[in-house]
Amino acid sequence: MKTVKVGIIGYGYWGPNLARNFFDLPSAELVAIADLREDRLSRARSFFPEIRTTTDYNELFAMDLDAVVVSVPPGLHYPVAKKCLQNGLHVLIEKPMTQNSEQAEELIQLAEARNLTLMVGHTFMYNSAVIALKKFIDSGELGDIYYLDAARLNLGLFQRESNVLWDLAPHDVSILLYLLGQDPVSVSAYGTSCVFDTIFDVAYVNLMFPNQIPAHIHVSWLDPCKVRRITVVGSKKMIVFNDMENEQKLKIYDKGVDAPEYTDGYGEFHCNYRSGDILIPNVRMTEPLRQECQHFLDSVSNKTRPDSDGYNGLRVVRIIEAAEYSLKNSSSKETFAWEPLNMPALRQM
Repeated sequence: MKTVKVGIIGYGYWGPNLARNFFDLPSAELVAIADLREDRLSRARSFFPEIRTTTDYNELFAMDLDAVVVSVPPGLHYPVAKKCLQNGLHVLIEKPMTQNSEQAEELIQLAEARNLTLMVGHTFMYNSAVIALKKFIDSGELGDIYYLDAARLNLGLFQRESNVLWDLAPHDVSILLYLLGQDPVSVSAYGTSCVFDTIFDVAYVNLMFPNQIPAHIHVSWLDPCKVRRITVVGSKKMIVFNDMENEQKLKIYDKGVDAPEYTDGYGEFHCNYRSGDILIPNVRMTEPLRQECQHFLDSVSNKTRPDSDGYNGLRVVRIIEAAEYSLKNSSSKETFAWEPLNMPALRQM
């Protein structure tokens, strides 16, 4: 297999992790890193002495690269990714893909017109525990899905040009889309601005999926505990994904409630509460980012559509857009019309 020559644009918070993975993967050659700050480039050179560094990402276009990773602040995702695609490079772009759906659609059209790979870094789609969770849902072991609940909480990090919805919710939205394999029908959201008047730092998002399956997302920059949890409640069993656990990330609870077949009064209204065993599946974990990076390389080499492609990124952006509109408009219920976008169906992996 041909080695993919990769450049990384942005070496701030997430860039070092991306650089480490692409440097280590045999099917990639990390050629260059671009960042506006010389101190970051100096740190990069200390880890990767043989790579080229520059404060001007435009110089990457003359380095015979195959692909780039865009890991700059979200407000720069669109212009940087657009220029890379225009210069014939495959692009892996961090979440959120863009700050509005029009920009996301333009990047998709640009990539398709040039037959280039466009992939979004929805890392949890490559998490072994989340993949196992989807298999349990699809197998029917949980029964009919009653609802899903996601919580992503921590103290900070506050951002001047964003809010907690755009910062944290893309993770959980991408997970929910992946787990259910369906687009939501509607969304509403409520939030508060506790620290800065103009920046939402706590938000609650309510999504309704087909078959009347609700999903709830709680995100916060203002919580004393770091929480990364997904709960799926079914008619037969319940399952919890806790990403803060080092090993036991999935737990299946044989718990539930069975309604009585017939009631004719308060005295006969006795539910049957089931409380059985707790099963901890043995999930072999590998670094999700490593799997994401390898998937990008495979998509470039094999000319295949990535699982978290541009359309997947666009879906997430549209949902966050609608949730933010609801947030700013008295928690209005926003409905989706997906068909006119001519999107491919969500992938069933």
